[in-house]
Amino acid sequence: MKRCCLVLAILLSSSWVHADEISDMKKEIDLLKCEVAKLRNIVQGETAKNATPAIDRKAGIRRKYEEDKKTYSDEQLREIEKLYQSANKNLKSPEAKEALKSLIEKYPKANRTGCAVQYMGQMSSGEEKETYLKLAIKDFGDCYYGSGVQVGAYARLYLAYYYKEIGKEKEAKTLFDEIKNDFPDAVNHKGKLLVNMLPI
Repeated sequence: MKRCCLVLAILLSSSWVHADEISDMKKEIDLLKCEVAKLRNIVQGETAKNATPAIDRKAGIRRKYEEDKKTYSDEQLREIEKLYQSANKNLKSPEAKEALKSLIEKYPKANRTGCAVQYMGQMSSGEEKETYLKLAIKDFGDCYYGSGVQVGAYARLYLAYYYKEIGKEKEAKTLFDEIKNDFPDAVNHKGKLLVNMLPI
């Protein structure tokens, strides 16, 4: 009987020690969880503070679309889109060039016309290329492609590389600097920043 009591006492005392250890471990885990939560909040706060605000690349398109609706009738807007899309199917075809020229001639204030002028600059060569790209910059700089590409910034990129190609380094540098300073968030059709496409 004494022996049973002794064994029971040993078992009970060891289970109490075990329970105390578990309790202590739980307290330590809870404290660690609190510390981790505090650190996570600090890190998230710093990240949010240093984060670059998201850029709405579609805002310009929406604004230009609203302007077009005030300038042109529904029928005219349909024709603008039809001309633009017919050219967009195959920009290298002679028909595309004719459609773009017609768009430029008939609807000189439309957003799509800005894109058409830029396309004409890309497709042309020599003085014609320079003329179209300068026109895109001067008169259609605030136009946008559906992809979020801004015509003014994109035309500068094409014109700058054209100038570089024909040895007009000073003019090219001026345009590259304008892209860096005035259009740091401008992108190409694949979403790549134009500033990352400039020569080093």
